[in-house]
Amino acid sequence: MDIPAAPVKWALALVAVLALVAACARNSPEEQLRGTLARMQQALEERAPARFMEHVAEDFVGNGGIDRDALQQAVRAQVLANQRIGLTLGPAEVDIRGETATVRFSALATGGSGRLLPERGGAWEVTTGWRAEDGQWRLYHARWDRR
Repeated sequence: MDIPAAPVKWALALVAVLALVAACARNSPEEQLRGTLARMQQALEERAPARFMEHVAEDFVGNGGIDRDALQQAVRAQVLANQRIGLTLGPAEVDIRGETATVRFSALATGGSGRLLPERGGAWEVTTGWRAEDGQWRLYHARWDRR
């Protein structure tokens, strides 16, 4: 007895999608948070401020009372000022407590025209506060101190 090929292909596709969803659901909160941090880093390096800001909570507060809008303007300014942005993060120390988390890391940021060597750079110690919102980690607080 032959089984029609089309239903078999649909069934295999459905199994593949379900396996992918199950694999994503098994990611620990720490893995999800580290993934979010990596996507934010990639967005900055790719000069994509909107993608970076997708992970920032509406009530974000940073150094000196900087809010979400001010952070967005600062990120946009860096993208406009630097044809190339580099961001190297040190090992992240993650502390998750229920629906909130604290992540501490060092950061080295470089920028410039895109030539061989960056023209600007700086190093910081960063402490960030995160909370789970609708199944996603959102950055709601950050403090950075120049090293």
